[in-house]
Amino acid sequence: MLLLGCSCSALNGVIERDRDALMERTRDRPLVTGVLSPAEVTAFGVITGLGSVALLWWGGGWPAAALGAGTEAFYLVVYTVWLKPRTHWNTVLGASVGAAAPLIADIAPDGRIGVGGWLLFALVFAWTPPHFGAISLYRKEEYGAAGFKMMANVLGDDPTRRRTLPWTFLTLAISLAPVPLGLVHPAYAAPAGLLGAWFLGAHIRQIRVATTEMDRAMFRVSVRYMGAIILAMLIAMPWAPAG
Repeated sequence: MLLLGCSCSALNGVIERDRDALMERTRDRPLVTGVLSPAEVTAFGVITGLGSVALLWWGGGWPAAALGAGTEAFYLVVYTVWLKPRTHWNTVLGASVGAAAPLIADIAPDGRIGVGGWLLFALVFAWTPPHFGAISLYRKEEYGAAGFKMMANVLGDDPTRRRTLPWTFLTLAISLAPVPLGLVHPAYAAPAGLLGAWFLGAHIRQIRVATTEMDRAMFRVSVRYMGAIILAMLIAMPWAPAG
């Protein structure tokens, strides 16, 4: 999985190096500054990509390898080349790429994706719009200069803040689903509920205050929330009720 991520990042950098030069958050990347050449990064991306697929095939069989290869192809061709410059739906449709890791991990042992794998996929998928919605707000000018059709550039600031709120509610509902499904210890509901209230509260403040600083705060909370909720699941899983 690490090699797959390296390959996606490297080849994405090659494809978008001209756009990256127009954005403050990416203009210091090695490809943009000339520290690395496109040929070097492309070679690294291809080698790590092929290596990741080979390792997935060796460790998990053809279903894991195929899902890994398909994820990278979707990320580079559909998301990077097609969606990002053309539609603000890139954030929603592209969320499937970031959420694919649990599916690849779950399919590797026996060629099947279980409830847990789909649940983690849904959690990351639903979390992505409010997370990237916040980024698109406080980096709006940069994305516009680079020609990316992000939500804030297309919809405007307030509509972006409001339209991503249902995704936050959906994220909270999914985060609590492991309890009734019997995948975690019931005590997990308490930290999940508190973390969800924190995440939702940050989003509501973002809508009410409607400033760049609140957009940045929402972004920071979203990152910490995802890390904390996954950690809570990992702690609660070994104590799940038997049966």
